Amino acid sequence: MSTVVQQLFDLTGQHALVTGGSRGLGLQIAEALGEAGAKVLLTARKADELESAVAHLQDKGIDARWVAADMSRPEEIERVAGEALQRLGQVDILVNNAGATWGAPCEDYPLDAWDKVMNLNVRSIFLTCQQIGRRSMIPRRRGRIINVASIAGLSGSMDAQFIAYGASKGAVVNFTRTLAGEWGRYGINVNALAPGFFPSKMTRATIEQAGAENLAKMAPLKRLGDDDDLKGAALLFASAAGKHITGQILAIDGGVSAVHGGG
Repeated sequence: MSTVVQQLFDLTGQHALVTGGSRGLGLQIAEALGEAGAKVLLTARKADELESAVAHLQDKGIDARWVAADMSRPEEIERVAGEALQRLGQVDILVNNAGATWGAPCEDYPLDAWDKVMNLNVRSIFLTCQQIGRRSMIPRRRGRIINVASIAGLSGSMDAQFIAYGASKGAVVNFTRTLAGEWGRYGINVNALAPGFFPSKMTRATIEQAGAENLAKMAPLKRLGDDDDLKGAALLFASAAGKHITGQILAIDGGVSAVHGGG
């Protein structure tokens, strides 16, 4: 690889805040950013999981630290933003990965479950972007925001369990595009990753119910996502290699959305 290309993907001196970063896709992204040279601050609800995640990153030589918080609560988001600025000095890269799901048919969907999903999957992204944007990125006229959407936000579904999740991820998709249009004037790039099926705590029940082999057959590449499949795309959006990319939604799904609709 040429020196020029390596420099495009180098995040040395950059500072990243990753929500929902203690496991799964968030930890995968944090690992990619850290291995590229960024200092990383993880946040999630459970301190023990955060401690384990930071130890994992530090074992790889990554400068990582954590703060426990419930990102569905506005006052906690404000606290996390303050901690991030105090401990990192600035936030160059914001990864909004914290999310939740709840399964029930629409006609029986509990209001408190709807609010739980929407508060974490949509409202928290808005509030976190607002806090980090006005306190770190807008004043410095630079920043990278990566929202984690889903292919569930690119099209409808006949599944009678995920009305709130699909609606929330559709909102993340259009939030990403709209914020990219508004904040481009500040030199802030806003993009989203739209994963397909990756084995995780959130998808475990769905994968067990549908069968991993059956879900893999839906993808042209005939596989589910693995522990490395988000890393390259996240690094592209976070680095100078993606400096002319904003408002884009990149599906990382083995081709599912290409052949089954969406986007």
